[in-house]
Amino acid sequence: MTKRESLPMTLSPFLTRFSAFAKAGRLAAMAAFGAMALSIALPAFAPAVAVAQGASGAAEAQKIADHFSSIRTMTGEFVQFGPKGEQTGGTFYIERPGKIRFNYNNSPIRVISDGNQVVINNRKLDTWDLYALSTTPLNMLLSDKINLGGGRLKSVKQDPDMITLVVGDKSMFGNSTITMMFDPNNFELKQWTITDAQNLDTTVMVFNLRTGVRFTDDMFKIDYQRIATKGKQR
Repeated sequence: MTKRESLPMTLSPFLTRFSAFAKAGRLAAMAAFGAMALSIALPAFAPAVAVAQGASGAAEAQKIADHFSSIRTMTGEFVQFGPKGEQTGGTFYIERPGKIRFNYNNSPIRVISDGNQVVINNRKLDTWDLYALSTTPLNMLLSDKINLGGGRLKSVKQDPDMITLVVGDKSMFGNSTITMMFDPNNFELKQWTITDAQNLDTTVMVFNLRTGVRFTDDMFKIDYQRIATKGKQR
């Protein structure tokens, strides 16, 4: 088990520790932590019809954020694209405040936040990387209320089929920026991506969303006893 003070946005320094399969799984898991925004281009046939600016744009953006944060539980499927084009997928589960779980298809990697800590667990290698939720971008995504004030909102863009919010907060994720894309008709979250300080993007597309679901008590449980045992073995 490794406990880290902050969560890095990319995993490049760590990839040499694992086999090719483990590398891909760990990279996907790390990207999922940062993945809270989108920066992929929209189709050329759908040009922007308006760019919201000033107080009205900020108010509209906060309205969308309030709608998203009002959703207490959510589950769905996702497809994730890494900076080098690598593709993974799986199922995610959210419960506010602070709880999320990513289960990756055909991978031993799982990511769990219990509201206080976030763990990346490789069940095959029995490794556990633990982070404080407050040091990750997930902290904002999973909060009771997503506050876009204080200069966090960088831009709002209205397209015929999507509303795009670009968010940044140096105190939480340095020079990285976050963009979230929502359906303009129902404010449903469609895609998110993180653009890190090296201008590398990781994009997540979500689908088959369900809200208002109930989860089992152990859905977001972190096995701290196992983590402590692993720590003593080292």
